[in-house]
Amino acid sequence: MGDGSPRFDDVESGGYSTDGGRQTVRDLLYDAERRLTGAGVPSPQADAAWLMAWVLDVPRSRLFLHDEPRASQRVQFEKAVARRLTRVPLQHITGRAAFRRLEVSVGPGVFVPRPETELIAEAGVRALRDAAGGTAVDLCAGSGVIGLSLALEAPGSMVFLVEQDEAALKWTERNVEEYRAAAAAGGSSLEVVAADATEVASPGQSLGHLAGAVDVVCANPPYIPDAMVPREIEVRDHDPAVALYGGTDGLDVVRGIARTAAVLLRPGGLLAIEHADTHGPDGPAGGVLQILRQTVIDEDMATHIPGLPGTSVFTGVTDRRDLAGLPRFTLATRAEF
Repeated sequence: MGDGSPRFDDVESGGYSTDGGRQTVRDLLYDAERRLTGAGVPSPQADAAWLMAWVLDVPRSRLFLHDEPRASQRVQFEKAVARRLTRVPLQHITGRAAFRRLEVSVGPGVFVPRPETELIAEAGVRALRDAAGGTAVDLCAGSGVIGLSLALEAPGSMVFLVEQDEAALKWTERNVEEYRAAAAAGGSSLEVVAADATEVASPGQSLGHLAGAVDVVCANPPYIPDAMVPREIEVRDHDPAVALYGGTDGLDVVRGIARTAAVLLRPGGLLAIEHADTHGPDGPAGGVLQILRQTVIDEDMATHIPGLPGTSVFTGVTDRRDLAGLPRFTLATRAEF
């Protein structure tokens, strides 16, 4: 059929068959790629291969060592392709998402990690390695991929993963438990904190005791303006709104995180924060770059961290581009005073 819909036949395999009765891995992949392309799926060849590898439970590199899947596997593959044709995220179908050296569990209720965020993790890992046994905080942790990368790639670290949303928190905890032993084997510890990323460092809150003691703060906060509709169908229809929208200009949570990082970071500590490509230096009011440059110690912060009110908190504020050349994240160093 040419409309991208699965064909239902009364066959022993359970009622599903691909076009033309194709049986081999190569033919099934060719057919799936053709239909995914017709449905406008952005990466049809890769998605078809991922789905087949998931069904066969083999690495993608070993797909073609399997000549003819069993009837039950063909049914499972066809069902998976049918879901992807409706733009259900690939990761929701397989239940897993790749990120750097990790593969984590994801599904409805948690933001699916994207490759761009790996750059945030990379910056954090490098700084945390330099700290040798340092402390890091992953704000708006979601699936936990940034915090887990920090703990696993910077052995001997103490990492706190902060998430407020109850639905997302279940995924954070699930993934932390999956990798806790591996982190411990490298001397790292992981702690999940159920709290608001913009308030977690205030006196009496969960991480208030870490004021001025953290080496690295990383964050991938909600940053889409409330009135904006995401371009990607998978994001628009399946990622949770709480992980996407950040107020009228998209920067409400970013402003709160700037204050949290100002309290948590030690002098010389690093803040790495992701943002929309419209929030780069050329964005309205200078974007995230300008927010961090204008963050100063106020009367409230001055009661529990060193420094006089009005003193600039961050230095070395720079914006970085992603692999597509778009402004995507900002780095800043906690000033020393």
